[in-house]
Amino acid sequence: MALHFSREEFATRLDRTLAVMEDKGLDALLAFAPETHYWLTGFDTFGYCFFQCLVVRADGQMTLLTRSADLRQAQQTSLISDIRIWEDRDGANPAEDLADLLVSLGLLGKRVGVEIDTHGLTHRNGKRLEAALEGRFDMLDASLLVPPLRLVKSAAEIACVTRAAELADDAFDAALDVIAPGADEGHVLAAMQGAVFAGGGDYPGNPFIIGSGRDALLCRYKSGRRVLAPQDQITLEWAGVHRQYHAAMMWTVPVGQASDRHKRLFEVSRDALMACESALAPGNTMGDVFAAHAETFDRAGLSQHRLNACGYAMGARYAPSWMDYPMFYRDNPVILAPDMTFFLHMICMDSETGTAMTLGRSYRVTQAGNTCLSRRPLDLVVR
Repeated sequence: MALHFSREEFATRLDRTLAVMEDKGLDALLAFAPETHYWLTGFDTFGYCFFQCLVVRADGQMTLLTRSADLRQAQQTSLISDIRIWEDRDGANPAEDLADLLVSLGLLGKRVGVEIDTHGLTHRNGKRLEAALEGRFDMLDASLLVPPLRLVKSAAEIACVTRAAELADDAFDAALDVIAPGADEGHVLAAMQGAVFAGGGDYPGNPFIIGSGRDALLCRYKSGRRVLAPQDQITLEWAGVHRQYHAAMMWTVPVGQASDRHKRLFEVSRDALMACESALAPGNTMGDVFAAHAETFDRAGLSQHRLNACGYAMGARYAPSWMDYPMFYRDNPVILAPDMTFFLHMICMDSETGTAMTLGRSYRVTQAGNTCLSRRPLDLVVR
């Protein structure tokens, strides 16, 4: 069995979960989010893309319903002892298998919370689940039961995020060794991902974002590569990943030389990031941090070029996204506390001039404020 955390830590996580379940009057939690599976038991797989449910009873008993392909995965990566298999066959309905399992666990007519806001439960499977449980169980949405518990990290989790941040820095160093006029974007990506793997890291929850020229203004990965021109720009957004824990970074690098517009957008983006750093402190809300971001850009006359969010929590995440709950946006009431970890990104995209500028690093909230997890200074990098 390959557990990345101690059994004592897993027991603490389960106790915290059971306490919230009791507070909400739940007899069981039907966990479909892979992050919940990993956090509670260590179960590490991408088999959630089919149908996979961890049943957590109010007495702490945990039972996994999964496919045969994930049986050994669960046995070797998790502390789950009760593993049930639903059979791949024509006309299979694992939701009915789950309902039968719940009956066998003494939960008929009981109050069960379900994680429905997750990549681990498709709309089709969700509809089948509702049909299978209707009239037999009292079902309610429990999607936000575990995510707030995962938000504050343990010392062992902080160590994972810290190592992930080191790998993110290594990836940027590797990219800067390659970026130059005439460089191929594919070689940049290969250098970055190779640095993470060479450092013992994992695949990220979503692809590294890379775009140059006009595509430097994009905030998502797309297929296709280009070669950097003598005068160019390249935007990178990536994450170091260790034990599935992420620490993201984002940077726009002018190539050849930085234009005056690049320099201006960089100055404002840096000021905005520093303002967000000042607001990233215990007792403040996530909305306070976003307000610092928005006010800085708006005061500089760049309101039309900024985004309506400026980052999100960092933690253990699975495809298709490394973005974790919650996000920095206007009036978000979530209160910051020590040992939360976040990614702050300042994204300024001037479509009128075709100029991109981004800055982003990961942080840990501390008793006194916060600590930046990156060794990279806030300098305009030109290659």
